Amino acid sequence: MSAAASRRPGRVAALGLLVAAGLNWAASRMTWLDVEAFDDKSGAVSASLTGATWATELTAVALLLAAGCVAGLALRRLGRRVVGTVCALAGAGIAWIPVRTLNQEIDTQRVHSLLSSSVEGGAQTATGTQAGSVTLSEWAEISSVTLHYAGPGLSVAGAAIALVCGIILALRPGQDAATMNRYERKQSRQQRLRDDLNNAPDSGRVMWDALDADIDPTEDTRRD
Repeated sequence: MSAAASRRPGRVAALGLLVAAGLNWAASRMTWLDVEAFDDKSGAVSASLTGATWATELTAVALLLAAGCVAGLALRRLGRRVVGTVCALAGAGIAWIPVRTLNQEIDTQRVHSLLSSSVEGGAQTATGTQAGSVTLSEWAEISSVTLHYAGPGLSVAGAAIALVCGIILALRPGQDAATMNRYERKQSRQQRLRDDLNNAPDSGRVMWDALDADIDPTEDTRRD
């Protein structure tokens, strides 16, 4: 099998990491929770939590997977194995957050904490924040929490793709390109010939080998 053919699964897997990154990034921007609360000073309050607020790890993992895609296409064989392993572990780790959100009861205390964390200076009513979001006062009571399934579901899909593609990249990184190997062999041969010129500058064989490798033996000798 040629080097190009052997690398095809790894390249597809690396591009899959980019897809996984996009899914997690999109999930982090979607609304996961709608919250209804009551504040005895401002009355009924409606708020929402995005995936990025509910799980800050989503954005970090999305960036990691995007970087993993670039590294999976650019690095050598061993580097691709390491990148695949890291991305697979990241996918497995991030999957726990949306799975837990979908299958367990929402922690209303955490919801209240997230929505009240940006209240500054002891504000006594719910206040508007960036992007029209709402924060709650410390004494507001959560009335209901509604889960939107699309965001967590998209995150699960992204995590699954990251896990599968990471495993493929780690197990089938493919051979390095022939041009890269030829370049390394040329560099190694040139270094060996320079060492020979230093050790035996008067050797005719070494001089001819150096000329054949595009090395000027007189220049190397003068430099010494």
